[in-house]
Amino acid sequence: MINRNTKFYTIIALFIIVSMTVRAQENLPHFLTQDEIQKLPLNLTTPHRGINSITSPPTLPVRTAAEWEEVQALLITWTGFPSILSQIVDAAQEECEVIISCTDSNQVKNYLIQQNIPLTNVKYLITSFNSIWLRDYSAHTAYLNDVDSLIMVEWIYNRPRPDDDIMPVAQMNFMGIPLYSTTQAPNDLVNTGGNWMVDGFGTAFASKLILNENEAGNPYGVSAKTEAQIDTIVKKFQGINRYIKMEALPYDVIHHIDMHIKLLDEETLLVGEYPQGISDGPQIEANLQYVLSNFNSIFGTPYKVIRIPMPPSSSGANPGSPFGNASYRTYTNCVFINKTVIVPYYRQEYDTIAARILGNALPGYNIVGIDCDNSSSNIISQLGAIHCITNTVGAYNPLLISHQPLPNTGNSSTPYQVDAFIKHKSGIQQAAIYFTTDTSQGYQSVPMTLTNAANNNWTGYIPAQAAGSTVYYYIDAVSHSGKHQVRPITAPLGYWKFNVDITTAHIFGVENEFEIKDIYPNPGNAISCIPVYSNSSTSLNVAVYDMVGRKIDELFNGEIQAGSKNLFINCTSYDAGVYHIVFNTSQSQYTKKICINK
Repeated sequence: MINRNTKFYTIIALFIIVSMTVRAQENLPHFLTQDEIQKLPLNLTTPHRGINSITSPPTLPVRTAAEWEEVQALLITWTGFPSILSQIVDAAQEECEVIISCTDSNQVKNYLIQQNIPLTNVKYLITSFNSIWLRDYSAHTAYLNDVDSLIMVEWIYNRPRPDDDIMPVAQMNFMGIPLYSTTQAPNDLVNTGGNWMVDGFGTAFASKLILNENEAGNPYGVSAKTEAQIDTIVKKFQGINRYIKMEALPYDVIHHIDMHIKLLDEETLLVGEYPQGISDGPQIEANLQYVLSNFNSIFGTPYKVIRIPMPPSSSGANPGSPFGNASYRTYTNCVFINKTVIVPYYRQEYDTIAARILGNALPGYNIVGIDCDNSSSNIISQLGAIHCITNTVGAYNPLLISHQPLPNTGNSSTPYQVDAFIKHKSGIQQAAIYFTTDTSQGYQSVPMTLTNAANNNWTGYIPAQAAGSTVYYYIDAVSHSGKHQVRPITAPLGYWKFNVDITTAHIFGVENEFEIKDIYPNPGNAISCIPVYSNSSTSLNVAVYDMVGRKIDELFNGEIQAGSKNLFINCTSYDAGVYHIVFNTSQSQYTKKICINK
């Protein structure tokens, strides 16, 4: 029998849940409301401009951290959508400290307790705020001298929400971390975290929203900036040497790139995919091809691309919106938290596909899906999801490892050279490569040595393996101070891998005269890249044949110049199956296979 006290506490709990649900309904959306549009031209003097922050740029070199690096804390603001926020807390506190900005910590604790969520790794910052969209108004992790000193950097928020705009000051005071702000002329800059994607080594991506919001006549009271001036500010404050800007999408109202693209590592882009010709699909594809054609990764090689479907709206079809009635469903709006990736989910038939793609791309990571599209937590209807309402703070004492994974090879006779950038402020005591051809049998290790002290380059060699092997490996390092780190951060469950049975093609018997490197991704289901190299100008015809030898398409026919060139095959144009890609020059012919999945 239920006693009166039990009934009383049940009623109180229900009241808390209901009151928080009401708050969710009242929560400011990700986009500007009509009232805010009217207020925006008056938003010329937010109280934040330079208060308790450093407004001059750092005097030491700066490196802005990538999202997949080690973090010490996750930040959220507790307002609206408590079901989603509580699930984020539950997953994140397994990986790091969770700092919740709120007005009433007891209210938050009571809700979390009702959801059976432990409170062992949670802290509460009592402060004012306007909205849940913390990614956009919070500060972002950077380090002086690559890894020496943790700082946070923030900009003028592009919304007339003054409490949100000063939130970074409260957060960094709470954590005791120096805060740099681009809030005073001549370095005053309007920006938003959802339109900010970095590789950890000086490259940043954005839509051209960054240009539009800082141009002459902007409503934020900041001095007009040219693109070159914007680039200079982000270089001085955040160490960005290459700021790649893409055309804004016609249907993405907020124009934040985290709604359709995400870096998974230094050279891999996760790209949202629509059916051909639908919604923002054509502009996303044009932007991607612009990047692939004009920029290489920090390793000097083309970016790898992984496609992930953009789920359609469950409502009626409307050609003027992304698949349906304007809910911009996206899986790229996910967040790294050390060994966990939290992903927005929508509908099971699409979620299972997304989970498979992410699991294959990020071995060893704990993929946590949170429903962002049901009747009680339909946050995506406000044009944002998981990435938009979270932010992370990097580790105080990072041990940075960067490595370009080895490609497939036909070499089964000589060792495989592994190079890595490894750095810690106390120096590196030792580094090693762990490798295996069977993860169930454990890993062996070989040492790495410092081969270039100026560039923090370490080198080791995996012994040659038999043809037909798949080699799994990761890098392990320890600093002089005792800091230990692995890369991938999920090792040994996570790893890099390469096959020893895939050869590089050399045509007409002359070494490096013409070569076709491995097609990627292969298997493919969208756009796959075919890298070719020639040491001189030559005619080239590239055609696609089915398994019975029928020519079904021509990819290229013409002259190519000396050097590297990327050809592309649109796998969506073909039925699922295996195809031969035949390369003909005036002197020879070579065939590559590609498997197309649907």
